[in-house]
Amino acid sequence: MAKTRKKPAHSKTAAPNPSNENEAGARKRSSRPVWQGNLRLSLVSCPVALFNATTRSSDISFHLLNPETNNRIRMIPTDPDTGPVQRSQLVKGYEISKNHYVIVSNEELDEVKLETTHTLEIERFVDASTIDRLYWNDPYLLVPQGTDGIDAFAVIRKAMEQEDRIALGRVVMHTRERLIAIEPRGKGLLAYTLRMANEVVNPATLFNDIPDVKVDSRMIEIAQRIIEQQEGAFEPATFKDRYEEALRELIRRKERGEGPVAAEPAPAPSNVVSLMDALQKSLKKSGGKAAPPRPAAAPKRKRAR
Repeated sequence: MAKTRKKPAHSKTAAPNPSNENEAGARKRSSRPVWQGNLRLSLVSCPVALFNATTRSSDISFHLLNPETNNRIRMIPTDPDTGPVQRSQLVKGYEISKNHYVIVSNEELDEVKLETTHTLEIERFVDASTIDRLYWNDPYLLVPQGTDGIDAFAVIRKAMEQEDRIALGRVVMHTRERLIAIEPRGKGLLAYTLRMANEVVNPATLFNDIPDVKVDSRMIEIAQRIIEQQEGAFEPATFKDRYEEALRELIRRKERGEGPVAAEPAPAPSNVVSLMDALQKSLKKSGGKAAPPRPAAAPKRKRAR
């Protein structure tokens, strides 16, 4: 049963809906730009802002509580030698060796400013197919700010659209200089942060250890038929986070004083004993006809003595 803190008798408040609260918070966050500055192409520039293109409205977060009172626990900064410290007294330090720190003040951090702190300058244009998917990161919406630079924004966007090219630039976001890829999207621009080369693992470091195997061509053919039967359009609305939905149902049941739903039993192990059998059964399950069995090899003729 869910525990609640005691309220005065005159207090009557409806239980909050975790979904509605998160969605409202996400809308509020998405209305605030994560960066504001100028988009510049050579000598042409215009004021712009970057907004998050995604939300985390469905995230469920839990707080740490005292089980005796249901009060939230306060995380108090504590020095192991002297005890609690006020947050206003804390400073930033970078550990250069064990327990040896270099202290950096906020004023010193403010002095470390690049031109890209306030300017997203386009450095080059590339074909989208030349950017490996490993490098694509978070998406943002890039929109003009005010009316002064709307013409310049429209010219840059339209030219990129007609040339079918992705713009590359750099900008300082969240205390880091980020590589940005920009592409036209509707009346605005879609911007992605790209990972730097030192952030990407070379797949060959792991893939080269995968042994080479000779694959039966009939197995590949069956697998291709399964792929064809399951082919369809990408419709993101049809995919739901089932784990999150189960968590929400658990929260609702606890709020009503009900116990959790019993977990479904794990599926029984399959009796398939070979890869070919698994492919054949998968094809049949997806609505296709099983592949005909391979004809038995003709017996070898004995040589006359």
